[in-house]
Amino acid sequence: MRAVVQRVCRAEVRAGGKTVAAIDRGLLVLLGVTHGDTAESARAFAQRVAGLRVFDDSDGRMNLDLAAVGGAILCVSQFTLYGDVRRGRRPSFEAAAPGPAALPVYRAFVEAVRGLGIPCEEGVFGAEMEVELVNDGPVTLILDTNDLARPRRA
Repeated sequence: MRAVVQRVCRAEVRAGGKTVAAIDRGLLVLLGVTHGDTAESARAFAQRVAGLRVFDDSDGRMNLDLAAVGGAILCVSQFTLYGDVRRGRRPSFEAAAPGPAALPVYRAFVEAVRGLGIPCEEGVFGAEMEVELVNDGPVTLILDTNDLARPRRA
């Protein structure tokens, strides 16, 4: 799995011209699923994302997680995170899991976040959407399950 995580003051997603989800303070998570990702790995990834200490404490240091600040997650499926642009000018999306395989993994991520007691809104899986956000900081992180599995230091 791969995620672009943005700390936001607010975020919303529209599909078909209608707002389908919105949050105030929290994290916008653009989530991509690749071949071999499982519900189990989605649950572990959800814990990692929800536990990120990216919110300021009283000293102005990024030291607090979502639960500590009463924040929420807005999760949006994003197969294009697995776009490969190494050849030519048109991205290849072969590394992205197809919708029928990706949907249960995406759902497992969302349900795992909710199981942690974090409110989690979501876009419409597989739909064309418009995402609007106010990035707070700005703070933007890129997480990948393959990178998280590697040791920090060689």
